[in-house]
Formats: sequence, structure tokens, C-alpha cells
Amino acid sequence: MGIDRVEVVEDHVHMLIYAPPRYAPYQIVQIMKSISAKEVFGRFSWLKEQLWAGELWSDGYFIRTVGDEVTTEIIRKYITYHKHQRDSMQLELPL
Repeated sequence: MGIDRVEVVEDHVHMLIYAPPRYAPYQIVQIMKSISAKEVFGRFSWLKEQLWAGELWSDGYFIRTVGDEVTTEIIRKYITYHKHQRDSMQLELPL
């Protein structure tokens, strides 16, 4: 498992992750949220007191797998340029 691309914006994170098929997408999300929360709270312990119920991440997430119509390159471009686009001009992924 590894991270190909990541972009952090004010209220969310976009990541392109590759993983073996033995991991379900929801498991990958759980792993990423768990590890990142431990790292953040380890470095900034005071932050836990500032957050509601001491949780860094909300329960929600969106997953899109790479396939025939949405290629890895499309996802990379979306992540790279997402931060630079205005909300009204946001890039859209084909469904």
C-alpha cells in the first residue's frame, strides 16, 4: 500500500492510493485515518482537547476506484489541479 498523490485543502484531503486487492477500500480509509490521527496527536497533543470528542476525522469519506473510464492519470490530474480551481470551476470526474 502506498500514496501516489496527495493534496490538502482547507476542509478535506484528496489522495490517490494504491493497495493490493486484499484490502477493502473502507479498510484503507480506516488505516489512513487511524495512522494520521495518531501522528497528529503525537506531535500536537493539545489539539485533542480543542476538537469535539477528541476526534480528528469525521466519519464521512468518498472513494472512487480506477477503472475503464476513470484512469489513474485522470485522478492524478484532478488531485493536482483541484486546489487551484475555484468552486464554480471545479473539475468533475466522469461517473
